[in-house]
Amino acid sequence: MEITEIISESFLTLTLNKMRTGLATLGIIIGIGSVIALVSLGQGSQKAVENQIQSLGSNLLTISPGGQTQGNIRGAAGGGTTLTYEDAKAILTSPQVTQVRNVSADLQRRSQVTAGRNNSNTQILGTTPSYAEVKKIEISSGNFITERDLAGNTKIAVLGPQVVTDLFGEGSNPVGQSVRIEGEAFRVVGVTVSKGGSGFQNQDDIIFVPLTTAQKMLYGVNYVSSISVEAKNEDVMVAAQDEVGYLLLGRHKLNDPTEADFSIFSQSDILETASSVTGTFTSLLSGIAAISLIVGGIGIMNIMLVTVTERTREIGLRKAIGAKKKTITTQFLIESTILTGVGGILGMMVGVSASYFISKAISLPFAISVSAIALAIGVSGGIGIIFGLYPARKAANLQPIEALRYE
Repeated sequence: MEITEIISESFLTLTLNKMRTGLATLGIIIGIGSVIALVSLGQGSQKAVENQIQSLGSNLLTISPGGQTQGNIRGAAGGGTTLTYEDAKAILTSPQVTQVRNVSADLQRRSQVTAGRNNSNTQILGTTPSYAEVKKIEISSGNFITERDLAGNTKIAVLGPQVVTDLFGEGSNPVGQSVRIEGEAFRVVGVTVSKGGSGFQNQDDIIFVPLTTAQKMLYGVNYVSSISVEAKNEDVMVAAQDEVGYLLLGRHKLNDPTEADFSIFSQSDILETASSVTGTFTSLLSGIAAISLIVGGIGIMNIMLVTVTERTREIGLRKAIGAKKKTITTQFLIESTILTGVGGILGMMVGVSASYFISKAISLPFAISVSAIALAIGVSGGIGIIFGLYPARKAANLQPIEALRYE
């Protein structure tokens, strides 16, 4: 029997029991669809992180408190209270630092904010006027924090677009109105341009207030959460990092850099770390989804074993009139491969569609890896061969006489 005849007969056999064929491919569809969708969402998340970080500029340094050693315990970066606004001002004005263009400091908290009957739990960022330039923040209406606001501890607020929607309704202009943060009334003086509602940090769901106001009137602290340093250009990043590092060591009366109570990260450092985290998470989810492929393969094997049992007399008859073991084995392998191949194609369509709609729903970039799709479909075909081999060999090894006697 020629291979084309075997394939044709395999298709005919599978169409005779559509329900069984559909159920057999379901596990493969779910497995392939899950793998493609999760890989796509993982790549979309990674792309969102990259876009968010790169939008801040390649010449940005971030200084976080913590990292100091006390006894044998080293604190985590960002977990300390060792940086102050005076440190930020010293970086900008010190003659020791020559490769820095601008500096901003900020204090980050989350608070419940109300406006009339509406309320929202959002990020409060106490910061300086230079933050808008350093972090590439644009204003759609009103204005940003000024030096006068900073010096006078004024209770003014600049809202992100998501906060405007949550508190005043979509399309509203809240400039001139008031919001209450930690029970204190703040006058809205500006609204920022949207920078995207997802990713590494949601810059739309945020309220900016003067740093001094946040420190003294809202939270009662004298430290800052981080300092952002804008180097003159990307080529002097290393020099700027060294200058800032040695300045802060001197201000904090530390001689050994390994004892530093702060950490300095460049955008490439942050991007590499974020990409590593999202990549690991994507791989983990893909591994979990791949388990369903194995389950689907086991389902294919069980279906094929049932098929062998039901077609025992047919197999016996074919062997009695001269069918070879190779022909029987080939037909059953083709049938199992067709099941997984069709399941792989349908799973690809389901996975791509699911990732597209989920990405749109959660505002992530839509990203599809052609290599992941090709690998998933190739794996589905391999599963058909691997899990179909045992039923195929069992069918081929049936003795004609015993098979014909089977009831």
